[in-house]
Amino acid sequence: MKYLSPHSAEKIHCSHGLRGNPALDAPASRTAERFSLHSHAQRGNDVPIGDDCAAIADADGYLLLACEGYLNHFVASQPWFAGYCGVMVNVSDIYAMGGRPIAVVDAIWSDGEHQAKPILEGMATAAQVYGVPVVGGHSNLRNDRPQLSVAILGKAQKLLSSFAAKPRQQLLAAIDLRGHFREPYLWWDASTGAPPERLRQDLEVLPTLAETGLCASAKDISNAGVIGTLLMLLECSGLGGVIDINAIPRPADIDLARWLRCFPSYGFVLSVDEINSEAVIELFSRRDIGCAAIGKTDDSGRLRLKAGAEEQLLWDLNSEALIGCGPNRQD
Repeated sequence: MKYLSPHSAEKIHCSHGLRGNPALDAPASRTAERFSLHSHAQRGNDVPIGDDCAAIADADGYLLLACEGYLNHFVASQPWFAGYCGVMVNVSDIYAMGGRPIAVVDAIWSDGEHQAKPILEGMATAAQVYGVPVVGGHSNLRNDRPQLSVAILGKAQKLLSSFAAKPRQQLLAAIDLRGHFREPYLWWDASTGAPPERLRQDLEVLPTLAETGLCASAKDISNAGVIGTLLMLLECSGLGGVIDINAIPRPADIDLARWLRCFPSYGFVLSVDEINSEAVIELFSRRDIGCAAIGKTDDSGRLRLKAGAEEQLLWDLNSEALIGCGPNRQD
């Protein structure tokens, strides 16, 4: 239940609800209502719903399920990259939960084979790059336009979760700065053209953090950007916090306002006990991933932004929910 836009890079999901400027996303809220997400956990399952993946308790860990759907214009205008993103973004969701991907399935509709070919080629490239097989799906070559959705299955021994952050932890941002904008869009591409083995090993940092106990709470940076993604994490955990926007890792030649709005191909936010913060940063640094402490959590339910000596309130979750998946929402 995610949707990716080629223009403002919008994701609409129970865990991805920002559209440009912070605003409550009505479609996400209505989806939550229809699927009875107004309880901290789904009936019969003690794993909270509303994270980067659905997590289903298994005998020796968790099965992870995620799905991405793409807007028609994006698929029509950039078919190869849409196919590539179908795998790449799903893979990121699995790793954001502390898991490793197993396999991908897709649903593709198009007006003939000529429209489907570049989409499938993009998917095939990403599947090879990330080492995740496409094992099946559904196709229809008699549609009036190209359409694409992709789903993924993964497995985790221990979870990283948006619901596991605690007060008085440090907020970290880890972003691969070795990329470029896919102009004119707000996509920071550090994936296409990069060495596949390096990309896979870079992602292995996330399950390592989960399995060593260095971190329990993380989220991949969605099209809501660094700040919007952190706001979602804080809401899910029933917290507030402060973010120093000047501490967020970014390339030296990139404008801060644009950087805060971008969707990076490799980007994660984490909430980490202060005693473990240095070790977590070191693990990312060994992979040449930019990582820094950018703020702290608290129990206020209010997210503030800091720049120098100035601090301003961005969102008060006590008075207005953002995505409707946190423990403090009104049922």
